[in-house]
Amino acid sequence: MRIDIITVLPELLKSPFEASILKRAIEKGLVEVHFHNLRDYTDKSYNQVDDYQFGGGAGMVLMIEPIDKCISTLKAEREYDEVIYMTPDGDTLNQKMANSLSLLKNIIILCGHYKGVDQRVRDLFITREVSVGDYVLSGGELGAAILCDSIIRLIPGVLNNETSALTDTFQDNLLAPPVYTRPAEYKGMKVPDVLLSGNFPKIEQWREDQAQKRTEKLRPDLLEQ
Repeated sequence: MRIDIITVLPELLKSPFEASILKRAIEKGLVEVHFHNLRDYTDKSYNQVDDYQFGGGAGMVLMIEPIDKCISTLKAEREYDEVIYMTPDGDTLNQKMANSLSLLKNIIILCGHYKGVDQRVRDLFITREVSVGDYVLSGGELGAAILCDSIIRLIPGVLNNETSALTDTFQDNLLAPPVYTRPAEYKGMKVPDVLLSGNFPKIEQWREDQAQKRTEKLRPDLLEQ
């Protein structure tokens, strides 16, 4: 998979990809992540990429010209399955969406900033709009990092144990069951006996039951889906 991220703050985005699972995925050649500074695609003085909005109002808007140049340059080199815009009013990121995106080959992620982008960008270039929640961030960079993490960890070979991702919370619309590790007893609190029994069919049944109970208690809305 190749991910191209367009941003006015590439330095804000790079650190998550220089550590842990994302770094290993890149080093293994399982994913390529490229950062494109929008200011490299403007011919305005002082590398300007934003301007005041027509009609007045607070907040600057990212201009269409540099975004057009950047996306057109990338598309001239390869085909893209999706051009994603990170925005609070997009479709809320969930596990189903992450699963679907992880199967793609090439994607572009455009990070909004300031008051957003010229609407014509959304009309002409964007194929999917994604939000990481019903709140507003200073820009789309942190949201893009979250989106990338949710996608990349699902690519075969990224996780040491590939079945781990299949038992995550929200797979099959259920929350994950409780998990325990050593010691088996701590300050009088014991690990459930079934997990120490070695009876794997019973263990799996216990986990299924616990996942169902936790979902009914904490996120009953998931069961309605």
